[in-house]
Amino acid sequence: MKRFFGIVFWVFMAGALWAAESQPQPPVLLGIDVLEEQDYALLQGKQVGLITNQTGRDSRGRSTADLLAKAPGVKLVALFSPEHGIRGIHEAGQSVGDTIDPKLHLPVYSLYGSVQKPTPEMLNAIDVLVFDMQDVGARFYTYLTTMGMAMEAASQRGLAFMVLDRPNPSGGSLVEGQVLDSRIRHFTAYYGIPVRHGLTAGELAQWYNQTQKLGVQLTVISLRNWKRDELWADTGLPFVSPSPNIRNPTEALLYSGVGMFEATNVSVGRGTDFPFELMGAPWMDAETLSKRLNDLQLPGLKFSPVSFTPTSDFYQGQLCSGVRIQVANPNVVRPIDLFVQMCCLIRELWPKEFAPRWEEVARVTGSQDFEHLYEANRPASEILDVFHKSADDFAKARTPYLLY
Repeated sequence: MKRFFGIVFWVFMAGALWAAESQPQPPVLLGIDVLEEQDYALLQGKQVGLITNQTGRDSRGRSTADLLAKAPGVKLVALFSPEHGIRGIHEAGQSVGDTIDPKLHLPVYSLYGSVQKPTPEMLNAIDVLVFDMQDVGARFYTYLTTMGMAMEAASQRGLAFMVLDRPNPSGGSLVEGQVLDSRIRHFTAYYGIPVRHGLTAGELAQWYNQTQKLGVQLTVISLRNWKRDELWADTGLPFVSPSPNIRNPTEALLYSGVGMFEATNVSVGRGTDFPFELMGAPWMDAETLSKRLNDLQLPGLKFSPVSFTPTSDFYQGQLCSGVRIQVANPNVVRPIDLFVQMCCLIRELWPKEFAPRWEEVARVTGSQDFEHLYEANRPASEILDVFHKSADDFAKARTPYLLY
């Protein structure tokens, strides 16, 4: 009899566990979704400036700008746009001017042109600055630099600042790369954080406000139902391209490592259908490179030989040989490790052809350490030890600022 009841108990438990696991996960709600749900209570009676672009949408695809413009008791008075412009159509590095939004008839102040930080004149009629844009999770991607500079302007003017949070498409668990050397300061090298920082915009805003003692009256409208180890595919949210050459979650994930090659004479596939999924140059041998990379057995990655001819950007119109990067398991991919390993392979195979621009390399890697170790012919394992230690130290230090 005891054995009978024991079997029944375990059958019951197995059924309960199966039922729990088969329950659909609640949908991830964006910061703008939560603000809508709260009837915009925290913005009632406020004159609002919104820092946004085409990614500023709720989970139903509705524009944050349109929602705030229609919200009862809220007065949207100005829009601010980052690199790539308010609609995300301008190419990387292209200066963008001010304009008027044709639908809302509001000024759109560009923060990626002659001005990078909101001026006092732009902020005269504003009570609170609201930030709602999708980042990609790499330190040198400029949207969060724009957020930081706007926070500084808000601090100087005594304005409130609100972040409508969004998932980090590269996840929040893995941290990679060196913390930025404080002696390096550039629009693409703004925060003392690793390359792949694993923070959301809201978490970075908290970190920046406290570590730099900005004293901004900061409010973060947090995500709901997002977990740190989730990548974009786990959220169930539609992916809106944050810029012309990051068109899917795979490219967003690879960008933090592959994007560093833009400080060298290696093409990252701009001007093709697969930016940041291709890497190559006219002087490479595709078969050799793909075999050597596959031999390394980098977690979650596979490589196949490829030839491509960019229609624009670097090596425009020239036949390049290289690799197509295939992400087999995005949860374990380490793009910064890929950068280090591939650089060391190129150093071995094509040392005379490879031409890093070391000042730019220092900005994207975080310091001159990579240059010194590379030039000293140190192995990839030694370089990675330096990068991993810096990332691990930051992962511990960031704990007080995590929201999820």
